[in-house]
Amino acid sequence: MPSNNLNFKNMTITAQMVKELREETGVSMMQCKNALTESGGDQEKAKEILRKKGIAKAEGRSGRDTEEGYVATYIHTTGKLGAIVALSCETDFVARNEDFRALANEIAMQVAAMNPKYVSPDDADSEDLEKEKGIFAEQLKKEGKPEQIIEKILEGKLKKFKEEGSLLKQKSIKNSEVTIEDMIKEMIAKMGENITIAGFHRMEL
Repeated sequence: MPSNNLNFKNMTITAQMVKELREETGVSMMQCKNALTESGGDQEKAKEILRKKGIAKAEGRSGRDTEEGYVATYIHTTGKLGAIVALSCETDFVARNEDFRALANEIAMQVAAMNPKYVSPDDADSEDLEKEKGIFAEQLKKEGKPEQIIEKILEGKLKKFKEEGSLLKQKSIKNSEVTIEDMIKEMIAKMGENITIAGFHRMEL
């Protein structure tokens, strides 16, 4: 009878540990075993290891066309706040996947709760950036910052401004350890195809 224990590098990783990690992450048994071995049997650290590896794989799929997808909506219990999100993928097979749709629904809830201005920092409006740059520059001058370092400080402040307004860079309202971008990359690794946010809209009375 085969043993329930899997020994790696003088450590014992049980089949139940591997099974639980696989159910939570959706990745292969071997990847789960390797991650658990690397993390010393710590489930949370193993999930972080898998997440990082998943992100690396996801980057190789970023150029693929996403012509299928799912439109998710969220309406707050008050009935006065709602959001709609279009999450795109490559195939109808993934578009019908429950995990993919659950992610779209979660992103719609994120939009309603956090009111992002755009999908990516690269989408930031140039007029908004110029306006904020002027405000930041005036503040720095009043603080007596030397002219030679103001531009460098402005660069950092504008980067932060763009990221705070970006849906992809926001921390998940359900798990502050990950961003929406992280969640999408995890799903890309799990589904094996490119996934993007095609657009979103938030409404409030």
